[in-house]
This record gives sequence, C-alpha cells and structure tokens, in this order.
Amino acid sequence: MTISKSDLKNKVIQEIEKSKDKIIGFAKDIAENAETGYREVKTAEKVKKIFSDLNLNFTDGHAITGVKSSPIAGKSSGPTIAVIGELDGLIVKDHPLADKKTDAVHACGHNCQLGSMIGVGLGLINSKANELLNGNVVLFAVPAEETIENEFRINLIDEGKLGFISGKQELIRLGSFDDIDAAMLSHATSKQSDGDLAVGGTSLGHLVKYVEFFGLASHAAGAPQDGINALKAANIAMMAMDSQRESFEDKDKVRVHGILTAGGTSVNSIPSIAKLEWRIRGRTIDVVNKINIKIDRSIKAGAMAMGAKVRIRSIAGNLPMLQNKHMNNIYLNNAENIVGKNNVVLHPDDQSGGSTDMGDLSQILPIIHPRSGGAEGTGHGNNYFIKDYEKSVITPAKAMATTIIDLLWPDDMQINEVINNHKPNYSISEYIALQNKRMGNDFNDYTS
Repeated sequence: MTISKSDLKNKVIQEIEKSKDKIIGFAKDIAENAETGYREVKTAEKVKKIFSDLNLNFTDGHAITGVKSSPIAGKSSGPTIAVIGELDGLIVKDHPLADKKTDAVHACGHNCQLGSMIGVGLGLINSKANELLNGNVVLFAVPAEETIENEFRINLIDEGKLGFISGKQELIRLGSFDDIDAAMLSHATSKQSDGDLAVGGTSLGHLVKYVEFFGLASHAAGAPQDGINALKAANIAMMAMDSQRESFEDKDKVRVHGILTAGGTSVNSIPSIAKLEWRIRGRTIDVVNKINIKIDRSIKAGAMAMGAKVRIRSIAGNLPMLQNKHMNNIYLNNAENIVGKNNVVLHPDDQSGGSTDMGDLSQILPIIHPRSGGAEGTGHGNNYFIKDYEKSVITPAKAMATTIIDLLWPDDMQINEVINNHKPNYSISEYIALQNKRMGNDFNDYTS
C-alpha cells in the first residue's frame, strides 16, 4: 500500500497526539530533577530509560553525560538528521522549583527540548514513518549548553576531562557529530512576540573570562598597609570595564557582563584573592576579539593599580548561530499547517539574542533552532515556568517530525539540496583549531 506524504505526516501527528501524556510526563519528570552541565547524571539515566522503552539502542558518556540513540533507520541509507535536546538546567536560587541542595532548575525550558526530541522519535517509530524515508534520524541528548559554573568546568579542562567548556563544542571535538548531516532543536520561549512557533533569528558569539586576583592578606584594622587588597583590584577592574561601554558600537551588539565569585574570606583580613567570571558577547568573533583587548587591559589595570598579581583565563565560547534558510522554510510551512499562519512568527536573520552552542554546530552543519510558546516569565529568572506543555513540547515535536518527512521523502529528498547548497564556515578540524586558538592563560605580576 502506498501512502502520500501528506497522509504520512498526519499519521505521525496522530501518533504524537496519542502519546502526548507520556511525552509531557517525561518532560515534567526532567523538570523535577534538574541538574547543571556535565553533572546531568540522573537526567541522562532518564533519557536512556525512555530510549530503551522505544527499543532504541544508544551510546552514552558523550562529553561526560551525553546520550545518543542508534539511528531510527529509513528504508534505505541516506543522510542522518539529529534531533537534539539539552540535558542541563540553570542555577536560580530563589526559583520555587530549584533543587534544595544544588539550586538547579529548568528555568530555560531544556526539559521541553528533551520532551520534543522524544516526541519526534516516538511519532516516527510508532507510525513506522521511518520505514518509508530515505535516511536516518538520531535522537541526541547533549550536555552543558548553559555556560555556567565556569570554575568547575575549567578544572575539568585542566584535568584533561574536557577540551571545551560547552557541550556541543566538546561533542564536535570528540567526533560525536561526525556522522550527522543536519540537526534541529526546538527551544521553549516565554516571549509573546514568538507566537506559538517561531522560526529564524541568530545569536551572538562570546568569550568566557575567568579572572583571579592575588593580593596579600593582613589584619584589616591593625596593619592594612601591609596587605595587597585583591578585592579592590577586582573593583577597579570592574569599574574600568564599565568605563569601556561608551566605546562599543551599536552595530556590533556588544554585551559585557559578569559576576564576582570570591572577594575574601574574613571581614577582618585584607582579601588576598578575588575572582571574576565574565562574558564578552558580540555579533561576530572579530568583534568579540576586539572587545577582549579592552577588557584584558581593564583587568590588568585593576591589578596594576593595587600592585597585585592577576591570572586571566580566556575560554573559547560559542560562535554566532546561522540557521539554514531552506530547512527554516520547510519548518515554517509545517508550522503554519499545524498551528495556523497567524500563530507562526518568522524572525529576520539579523535578530540576535543570547548565545548558544548551537551556533558552534551551525558553523559546520546545516541546523535550525525554532522556538515554541507555552512558557511564562523571564528566561533564566525565578518566575520562569512552563504553563502549557502542549505548546512547549507536543506542538514543536509535530513540526519537527513533519519537517523530517519533507527532508527525507524519497520522491523529493530535500535534505540533499540542503546539504549540497550548505557552505560551512569551518571544517571540523578548522573549528577545533579556531577554538584552541581562542583559549588563553595570561599571568601578570605587578607586586614590584
């Protein structure tokens, strides 16, 4: 019996709809057990269990905690599309759902990504749609998209357990994407301007800074003149960085921000150590590099002013995200068929947001990174919640699954056109070389 592409899409949508309680239940379970990047042990176990329930083999330990399914194989060999879900949560101490011990919470909706990923797999497998397609689908649960807890991650790098700080960066380095031809990930959003489903847009590149100021402890009241105040050095550095802002050009979309993570251990002692975690973002990596010179100068100025020592670690951050227009157009058409044209938003290519390691992947593979409604509050904030799991999980699963059918449909095979017309900015080896070049470890002693 033959079936039309349209009928096959409807069949997949029906299978996702029939199993929506299971899919949403999985996403909620992930939300109740949030873990941060490279610590997603329980989350990875939950992914492995549901892969097993779907009779999918898998490999684990990808970049410490990543889990990659065996291919959901088509009727004949062909390109492989990865559907990605991110394992990690954030730290938001005052979020009502934050873990009581770790403060981890899914305040960015990554649990919904994992739910949508499972929804796609379940829809294709239960409908047997994959058996009519030319190519494969891999479900890939990946770690550490959020660039947080940087001291912990830098220690992993120093111990040789990591090469790069973000999950997809490390997976590229390790070769976990070598067998992938294209990828997609759907992200929940609380922005009303994104409608039910949103397509397009880009993101900023960034560089991570980890800074340690070393002073000299002394009695804060009895002999302050004998000390070197590392906290004051950090304060001067932060003031100097803030003073650079008027030199930033609007067109470069620069963001410079960070936190003081250590500033002394006793109020009765001159602080001998202070630490900063900082982030430099910009429209391009050249912009980030240009701003980095000013930031390094400002940091050194703080140490120089106080006669302190300073170590500046520069850690290669994410590259800007470039979405594939052909894949976006296919997704857009399916999204409009599912939720109606008036409920889908197409963003221009120059719209920037934060940063994501999907940007790194986009520099070597064709990718899309659509967004789905259903959340409320401020992303990364204590009021961020998923209020409508059907919108955040089920709807994007349907849109991605039907997009995959278009891409791998034997009579059309639009994936071949996507791959043939895609011009990656870097080969994998070039990407790794670039990111290694962006790493830095600079020590300066201004005590004499």
